[in-house]
Amino acid sequence: MQPADQKNPVAPVQPIDRHQQQRVLDATRNQLHRGAEIFAIELRPVTIHFDLGGCSAGVYRNRQGNRSIHYNPYLFAKYFGDNLATTVPHEVAHYFTDILYDLRRIRPHGAEWKQVMLALGAEPNVTGRYDLHGIPVRRQRRFRYRCGCHIHLLTTTRHNRIHRGTASYLCRSCGEKLVYAEEPADG
Repeated sequence: MQPADQKNPVAPVQPIDRHQQQRVLDATRNQLHRGAEIFAIELRPVTIHFDLGGCSAGVYRNRQGNRSIHYNPYLFAKYFGDNLATTVPHEVAHYFTDILYDLRRIRPHGAEWKQVMLALGAEPNVTGRYDLHGIPVRRQRRFRYRCGCHIHLLTTTRHNRIHRGTASYLCRSCGEKLVYAEEPADG
């Protein structure tokens, strides 16, 4: 028997099984067909994957005309009913706003997306707040950057953008461009 002051480790969450994946696929396809009827449009191909990691329950992507919806099988396992009711219409709404308005021309969770959510019969909530204990979450490494007033810790994503030359960042305090300080920080 363990002493009362020792914490039990949280058991890792297992991803949803094939039966649950099928339920999510069915719910997604039902929302897609419902939206096609509501908006009187022909569905464009969209693939559905259960490969999303991290703290997001779902994401819609359009990469050069290849549309896809990605779901987090771990968050769906831990909060199945909630994600079925909220994440599925949320991502399907992104799909329809892409087709109806072109995602590059609107705000991701702007008025158009909210209208589509309401038309699909869902509340236009932007994000879910989930307890991530037991869910594998990738932690990004942090990199030290400096300006005229202090040290900043930038994520791997921002560091790589700077390294590729596709972005630069300014300090909000002094306005100077952030410069790589060479030694990595622990994340």
